[in-house]
Amino acid sequence: MAQSSAESDSESAYDRLLTKYKRIANVENAGGILSWDQQVMMPDEGTPARSQQMSALSALSHELLTDDEFGDLLDAAEADDPTDEQADVLRELRRDYERAARVPNDLVEKISAASSEAIPAWKQAKAEDDFEKFAPHLEKHVELKRQYAEHIDPDRDPYEVLFEDYEPCLPLEQAEEILAEVREVLVPMIADIRESDADLAVDAFEGEFPEEDQEELVRDALTTLGYPWERGRLDTAPHPFSSGTQFDARVTTRYDESDVLGSLFSTVHEFGHALYTLGLPDEHYATPLGEDRNLSVHESQSRLWENHVGRSRAFWRHFLPTLEDRFPEVDATVEEAYEAANRVYDDNLIRVEADELTYHLHIVIRFELERDLIAGDLDVEDVPEAWNDKYEEYLGIRPDTDSEGCLQDIHWAYGNFGYFPTYSLGSIMAAQLFSAAEADIDDLDGKLADGEFGDLREWLRENIHRHGRRYETNDLVKRATGEDFAADAFLDYVESKYGALYDL
Repeated sequence: MAQSSAESDSESAYDRLLTKYKRIANVENAGGILSWDQQVMMPDEGTPARSQQMSALSALSHELLTDDEFGDLLDAAEADDPTDEQADVLRELRRDYERAARVPNDLVEKISAASSEAIPAWKQAKAEDDFEKFAPHLEKHVELKRQYAEHIDPDRDPYEVLFEDYEPCLPLEQAEEILAEVREVLVPMIADIRESDADLAVDAFEGEFPEEDQEELVRDALTTLGYPWERGRLDTAPHPFSSGTQFDARVTTRYDESDVLGSLFSTVHEFGHALYTLGLPDEHYATPLGEDRNLSVHESQSRLWENHVGRSRAFWRHFLPTLEDRFPEVDATVEEAYEAANRVYDDNLIRVEADELTYHLHIVIRFELERDLIAGDLDVEDVPEAWNDKYEEYLGIRPDTDSEGCLQDIHWAYGNFGYFPTYSLGSIMAAQLFSAAEADIDDLDGKLADGEFGDLREWLRENIHRHGRRYETNDLVKRATGEDFAADAFLDYVESKYGALYDL
């Protein structure tokens, strides 16, 4: 039923603008479900239809956001003496609108269709260790994303423009300075660890662990940490991820029967993502106040739970008996479990299986390669060799196959250039947030050891989750911790933890 003129006039421009935005958000959330299904449930030959479906939804979302009426309502709402909260929402909508309005609709459709076609090609290429099967799709993505960045701002570094899709509030220059500071500390620290004579209990979890039993274990972990099953589910995917809304946030993981810790930490990581999504306020669903801030903040939540909780002595004091109940062949002390969970690998090629120190060099490699790809300084056909050369230079190891090299991540199949730096930024932010939580929560370590995770969940909800996109990244971190976003807490954490483990 059409809205009458009188009803329309009675609504403020701000309210009418939010109504329009909610439609956009729901179209995008529907696309998220289709993307989840493509990775988890869709039949192998469903791609031709799914490609069209995703392209249509992307185009519709773009059309709705760039509609002249949306822009007119945005202008009117900004001129109508907004409250502080409304002004924060309008800031976010203005950024979204102006960015989208510069990109032609047909280019949005092409990018979406390219992603839907690239994902199964990447899966096949990875399974068959055949980069040439994926190369044309990567080439297409690089070209489309160059066009995309040029439309948004032809006078700036295209990679900087792409980075803003994932971290719109931190200047790339600030992000690079933080990452450089971390790199300068980690490279010599990792070299010292390789020379260390420390004898960690790295074999505490050696053995064969059936997939069905691992699934029961990670379900135990999710329940223990406080995952609300009535608003989520657990599935498997080639590349673990979490997606959804505050009413439906789903977790995926993957299993290796020789590596029980791999699936456990992957699941705890994705739990952190899901918890953030579920912590967004229900009453602001499908508005900027009910959406996550950005990927750096999102990754801070997953890394906090994976590293500062899941790899802690406190967690293992609580969870080791559960693991030994599921796998009676495991006979480890809490200290042995802690050492095994925090070993630094000198031969690991896979980012998602990396320890929390070498992990950041995996990120640096991807960051440097994709910058060169977008700049035109690296040809797609040369990616495998360039990848392998950088692994040898930074980590002292060289992949034998492209499946364990440049084909290991799904991100480029989506055309997600500029995404990777947010992983390290999130880890750095996680340390700063966890340090603040420790200061605010009485005996947090003791609570975690007793399996009491509620206070930490509530602290994160109060300080991060409930704000949605109201505050920009630096402001959000400052409000939560009292300090500017910086690498200090992360560096203090890793130097203390790994210095003790490896007698540095």
